[in-house]
Amino acid sequence: VQLQASGGGLVQAGDSLTLSCVVSQLTTTTNSVGWFRQVPGKDREFVATITWRAGTKFYADAVKGRFTIARDAAKKTVLLQMNGLRPEDTAVYYCAASAFVDSSIRHSSHYKYWGQGTLVTVSS
Repeated sequence: VQLQASGGGLVQAGDSLTLSCVVSQLTTTTNSVGWFRQVPGKDREFVATITWRAGTKFYADAVKGRFTIARDAAKKTVLLQMNGLRPEDTAVYYCAASAFVDSSIRHSSHYKYWGQGTLVTVSS
């Protein structure tokens, strides 16, 4: 299974950006696909995840109300729409796939497959 993330870039505070993650194949090990982010010197942080079958969504408190995750099963793509971006959202964003579908998927250790990361920079 391979994941290809794209869509990062440089934006100003308050702007919007959409990240895309294409999954090469859907299996029992890719029941959920989500996003994490990481800045240098810090642990990888959960952002949002969606389950393929039910479309259940999980969000980190830091992005709730600003970010929206969605899936297109036919295209095997997960989108992360990011509105109202803030400088503290600056990070490398990684998409990842997990076999889990419950709230435990907030933990990065529950993800087996990871994409290469895409950089999001928000200037103030």
